[in-house]
Amino acid sequence: MRPSPTPVPLRVADVSLFCKTLRQQLVEKSTTALPSYLAMLNVIAKSAGYRNFQSMRADADSATPHERAEPITLPRGSDLPKPVLRALSHFDTHGRMTRFPLQLSIRELAMLAIWCRLPAKRDLTEGDVNNYIALFHTFSDNATLRRELVNMKLLWRTKDGRVYRKEVPEASVDGQLFIKTLMKLTRRVSNTTS
Repeated sequence: MRPSPTPVPLRVADVSLFCKTLRQQLVEKSTTALPSYLAMLNVIAKSAGYRNFQSMRADADSATPHERAEPITLPRGSDLPKPVLRALSHFDTHGRMTRFPLQLSIRELAMLAIWCRLPAKRDLTEGDVNNYIALFHTFSDNATLRRELVNMKLLWRTKDGRVYRKEVPEASVDGQLFIKTLMKLTRRVSNTTS
């Protein structure tokens, strides 16, 4: 059997709990046949506390152990508007989006964090855009984020999708406050990656 092209490390906080959970998962999936390769990967990932193998791989791809970041937390009683606080909760202390916001108003704010890091006044290819986007999220879905940037008119593209260009939207008060706060909370890391 050929090894995976990219190694995916398995980090387990408590090996005893991992083994108990793994055993329980195997008993639940028990049939006369052994689980498939993919089913086994998912069982191991779930035992390690992940939703599935893809989420475990995304976590491994997002950062090496010394680059790991915590979710952004603000002190209680913050005077920031609720939408800004909710958008910030989708980012880590490295300024990366950690999950895709489902609510449109929060997603509109969160997408500004990726938009503001794209280069202005330059033609970009789809690959260029993907490379920039990949730096600022942890869940490995460049296509969805690129499509959202286009749908929100933050990014323009030709009909054939060969050329992309950053747009300059009208900034809302919440949008400006969100970007300012995110950059302040992640200044050290953001400046080194952009």
